[in-house]
Amino acid sequence: MLRFNVINILTLILVVFFQLVSVSIWFYVGLFLLWLIITVIGSVYIRWNYHVNSLHHNHHISQNEVSITFDDGPHPDFTPKVLDILKLNNAKATFFCIGKHIESHPELFKRIIAEGHTVGNHTFNHDNNFGFVKTKEVVRELENTNEIIEKVSGLKSNLFRPPFGVTNPRISRGIKTVGLQSIGWSVRSFDTTPKSKNTIVKSIEKKLQKGDVILLHDTSEKSVEILEQLLLFLKQNKLESVTIDSLFKIKAYA
Repeated sequence: MLRFNVINILTLILVVFFQLVSVSIWFYVGLFLLWLIITVIGSVYIRWNYHVNSLHHNHHISQNEVSITFDDGPHPDFTPKVLDILKLNNAKATFFCIGKHIESHPELFKRIIAEGHTVGNHTFNHDNNFGFVKTKEVVRELENTNEIIEKVSGLKSNLFRPPFGVTNPRISRGIKTVGLQSIGWSVRSFDTTPKSKNTIVKSIEKKLQKGDVILLHDTSEKSVEILEQLLLFLKQNKLESVTIDSLFKIKAYA
């Protein structure tokens, strides 16, 4: 697996080598472009673990289990529908919640926990520019959300999902400072894109296997309908949705 520090060291070695053999400036340009491409892809593709060691799946699990996760809630219109469907199907999930949404809907957040689901940190604002902020701002976002989680529920969250799956050295330092475990995914639904519900469901069903972590959002009617079909598919294939901490045998709370 490619790592940021490893790529930097290899790039530095090649720079020194190029100096010894007196190559053209274009070799340096090509090397820089290669470093840039790898680093950009590694920063936006969380499954590379390029900057941050995230948990994406547990394909070594012996049980027929997967983990459905939801980002960006709690949402007053759609999270209750998601919870009703999960309860009806006796399924458990993990909700990575935005701090300001928890603050606006504390009772809904409490309901998520009361019904046996796990909650995690998804930053306070979920800013589109989160990948460009300084380390101290990353820390502030994570700490503010954890403080709200503890204030509302009494729980100290150990789990974090980076917004958009974007990571970089500053986010990595922020996660380590606050002491959180980053959680990724192995099956991305793309339920926030214009793709149709049926296309998304078929795509998930085609590649899903036990131990997978599925990324959904509890923020739209389409996602609610996808969840209904997905749970039916799990039932037909004797798969059970469990929380992230159960799938990976880790502690969700300190």
